[in-house]
Amino acid sequence: MLEIAADTQVLLLDDDEHLRTALCQTFALAGLRVQACASAQGLLTALAPQWAGVVVSDIRMPGMDGLQLLELLHDFDAQLPVLLITGHGDVPVAVRAMRAGAYDFLQKPFASDLLLDSVRRALDVRRLVLENRQLRLALDEQQQLGERLLGHSPAAQRLRQQIQALAPLHADVLILGETGSGKEVVARTLHELSPRRNAPFVAINAGALAESVIESELFGHEAGAFTGAQKKRIGKFEYAQGGTIFLDEIESMSLEVQVKLLRLLQERVVERVGSNQLIPLDIRVIAASKEDLLLASDEGRFRSDLYYRLNVVQVQIPPLRERQDDILPLFVHFMAQACQKYQIAEPELPATQRALLLSHDWPGNVRELQNAAERFALGLELAISTPLQELSAIAGLSLPQQVEAFERALIAAELARGHASLREVAEALQVPRKTLHDKIRKYGLHLKSHGGNSPG
Repeated sequence: MLEIAADTQVLLLDDDEHLRTALCQTFALAGLRVQACASAQGLLTALAPQWAGVVVSDIRMPGMDGLQLLELLHDFDAQLPVLLITGHGDVPVAVRAMRAGAYDFLQKPFASDLLLDSVRRALDVRRLVLENRQLRLALDEQQQLGERLLGHSPAAQRLRQQIQALAPLHADVLILGETGSGKEVVARTLHELSPRRNAPFVAINAGALAESVIESELFGHEAGAFTGAQKKRIGKFEYAQGGTIFLDEIESMSLEVQVKLLRLLQERVVERVGSNQLIPLDIRVIAASKEDLLLASDEGRFRSDLYYRLNVVQVQIPPLRERQDDILPLFVHFMAQACQKYQIAEPELPATQRALLLSHDWPGNVRELQNAAERFALGLELAISTPLQELSAIAGLSLPQQVEAFERALIAAELARGHASLREVAEALQVPRKTLHDKIRKYGLHLKSHGGNSPG
């Protein structure tokens, strides 16, 4: 079976052994890595899509001539440079080949310098083609990231950058984030931007599996392994072969299952329940938790050795309350999605409703925001408890009065977050401390963490 080395720069095809030997010496003396073949048999299956070399081929060869080879190579990759070597009587054929997309042709006998010059130019062209492809791929991936992980806040941008850097790697990942923050979205994005994208992505919510079936679900079982096991079952780890397995709420696993998971992660083998056979695994494990696993370890609820084994690479998803700039754009996006889903017109989002959205802490994070957007699209009230609810009564006030009411409510909402000092509140609202101090006095507000006293 023909195998082409990844670092091969020139693939030489010619059935003339003496010419092959001479040309190989020419390329080697010029510092070019060459691989020579007497025919094109098996060539297409041996070529990698991103191969960075060029093909130099004689036109007249047994089995498959140079023109047929050119057509097949361009079906494989239309931008792969192919240089053809011709005899005197093959010049008209070579001209047709040039019109069909051949990079160049050389008529025998030819000078070595002429061949080397053409090959070097072709290698430069090939390098630029592959660089442009890589740039387009990076742009496509960035667009996919933007579509999946919406938001323009610094926190959202940092998260996208981290995912883009981690996706091509094979390292296991631990995702930490509050409920509803998008842990599975991050896991799926890591998979779909990785080399494993064409293999399965298997998502498991460990907290939703009954203790009695979790081992069978994860590791599989043999027929007769326990009462009710009438036939063999392939577990989730084995089913994810070649791809990615996502373990959500991993903190809910029992200590017994954690021991087996630790062994699987260390040895990359799985053993079905009731079997003694070890099955090698080629998988990437992405685990997620809404808890501090190190604290759970200190409390004896999570194995410390499993924590350190999982924590090879950590992704921390910021809660929505730390992404204020993303709240309104996300809400509008989810509202538009809901309107398209239900085939209804998009409602207007009044200033009072915007203020309500911005003042809410969003303990349910993006999931809660998405549900609120869908309710609003359907004409239902926003089920939000917030100091800004008083704004619903300001519609009849003058513009300056509405602005003051809006400003007072925003400051009150920030004060209610429990900041330790006035400086922290000023930084959160991005105003000078003196300005904030004056407005707090003006509106009769109090800093919650100072025991209800007005800041002096």
